[in-house]
Order: sequence, then structure tokens, then C-alpha cells
Amino acid sequence: MKITLIAGARPNFMKIAPIIHAIQKAADSGANISYRLVHTGQHYDEKMSDTFFQELAIPAPDAHLGGGGGSQAEQTAAIMVAFEKELMANPTDLVLVVGDVTSTMACAIVAKKLNTKVAHVEAGIRSFDLTMPEEINRMVTDSITDYFFTTSVWAGNNLKNSGIADDKIFFVGNVMIDTLLKNESRFLKPSLWEELALSKGDYFVMTLHRPANVDEEQKFKALLHAIITGSNGKPLVFPVHPRTKNIIENVGINLDEIPNLHLTTPMGYLEFNYLVKNAMAVITDSGGITEETTVMGVPCMTLRDNTERPETCEVGTNELVGTNPDKVAPAMKKLFDGRWKVGTIPEKWDGKAAERIVEELLKL
Repeated sequence: MKITLIAGARPNFMKIAPIIHAIQKAADSGANISYRLVHTGQHYDEKMSDTFFQELAIPAPDAHLGGGGGSQAEQTAAIMVAFEKELMANPTDLVLVVGDVTSTMACAIVAKKLNTKVAHVEAGIRSFDLTMPEEINRMVTDSITDYFFTTSVWAGNNLKNSGIADDKIFFVGNVMIDTLLKNESRFLKPSLWEELALSKGDYFVMTLHRPANVDEEQKFKALLHAIITGSNGKPLVFPVHPRTKNIIENVGINLDEIPNLHLTTPMGYLEFNYLVKNAMAVITDSGGITEETTVMGVPCMTLRDNTERPETCEVGTNELVGTNPDKVAPAMKKLFDGRWKVGTIPEKWDGKAAERIVEELLKL
């Protein structure tokens, strides 16, 4: 069986890495399985993509499509045009896509139009918020997918409710957590640890990039003000997404007046997760980070009104704070009062999801 694996943006690499390792292990044991790794180039900043190949021990891609930059439509079109040529030149039995980024949807469409089977890892998750580009990507991808690998029972039920047959859905667990557990002992203390005099459990990690939070200048400034005020002077480490950095510069925020807010460039996987693991809490609007904080037992405040990963709230350490700046202060007070919930780890988030995926692929 020949499989083409698609990776394009930062979250993809943590999901692809354990699948590559599981395929290699199966092939070394005599299984008839091989892969071709295609990097779409959706993230074209080195710290947003290339560094991950080194840190996660992923071989160099067999093809790099150079599909980064431009608007949503331009990026989707560029990836589709390039991947069509790639797939026609290198036919495969199955195209495997992960997550919910533009590359996921674009490559799934191309594969199906070339009559190639598609498998979707992390299928079935839904925010039910059509203002999110990722939700469109999920819905389109799952509407044409052949085999669905899910992270939770909840995701599987979403698929069943949309008419997907049970025998096409495989509850395997979370490949992001495979990567986390494999690399936890390798986390690296970043140089800023000493520079900022950080200490375990005495600082916050922030990530904000979603349009609902950062595109409206006054709302973004109000959110930052609420977070800064609620932090009680503790350091706020903010690795800045390139898109968010541009907005911060445009709104004219004076960092000299906020001594505990520390903007950094995007960080590698091992350094970033060292910070997360040792933080007092994480403030984010990301989805994947809420999964990692749940497994590491770190309190997480999600500045969104919905989540496609409800298990991180139902059994994990995550809480939906919302996008209203007025909601930040009560959440911060709850944390400082020691009233944050103690979470547990969701079913099958045990580091073996990729092995289960490859087992199912071999049966196909």
C-alpha cells in the first residue's frame, strides 16, 4: 500500500510525525506499506514549519509545493494546482490528510477528483461556527473522505449524525498527544527563561491569532488590557503569530508601558511546550494547545465562544472564557483563588493513536 501524506501548516507536523514513525515501524516488520511526504508550503516561515521536521525527526519531504502566501482563495488554488501535478506524477493508493487547515481541504478535493481514496485524521470535530475558515475546511473534507480517524466519541457521533457509515469511522485517539508524550522528556528550556527570570508556575503563556480576537483593533486592545490587568504583574510570554504581530504594530500598542508583556518570535515545538508545561496557565484561542494543556494538567483559558474540542472542557483543564474582554477578569480571579478544575485525560489519548491508524490502514 502506497500512502501520500499531506503536511502544510504548523499543527500538521505534530500529527504527521507519529504516523510516519508508525508506518516505518510496520514496514520494518515486513508490512506492505510505504509513504510519500508532501509539504504544501502553506506555512513558509522557517519557525512555523521547517524547524518542526528537525525537532520531530521527520524525514525531508519528498515534494514541496510552495503553496504559501496570498488570500484564502489564492492559497487554496495554488495548493490544488501544484498537488494535482504532484499526484498525477506520483499516483498513490491513498491520500492521508490531517487536521483542518487549507492544505487539508485542498488536497482532499484534488485526490477525489483524481479518483484516489482519502483518509482524514482528526475527522468529525466541529465548532458549528461557519465564520471559522477551519470549520469550512473540516466540513468540506469530511464530505468527500472515505476513511475517518477520530480523536473522540463526540467526533464520531458528529460523523454518524451526518450520515457516515459506522464501518468508515475509526476511533483511534489523538496523534497530537502521541507526539507530545514521545517528546515530553526532550522539551528544551528556551533562552528567554533566564532572560525573563521565569520560574515554574509563576507566569502565563499566551497565543492569540483568530480574527474574532485580533482583527477589531479596539476589542484586541481591550482583551490585552484585561489579560494584563488580571495577570497581577506576572510575566505574560506571548509568542506572536506573524499575522498578529502585524496587527499589534498597526494598533500602536506601547510595549514600554507594559513591562510584564513579553512578545517573542514563533518558537520551536520543544521550547514552546517547555513553557506550556511549566506555566501557571495558558491563555489562547488555539484548538490544539487546549489538547496539550489537558494532557499536561495545565489550566487553559480559551478566548473563544465555541470549541471543536469539547472533551478538553468536559474532562480536561480547558474552559471557554469567550471573546468578551469583560469575561477575562473573573477567569483570572478563579485561577488565582485556586478554584480552577483538575482535569483528566480523554479516552485513548495514550500515545498509541498512530499505531492504531496504521493497523487499520493495513486492513484496508
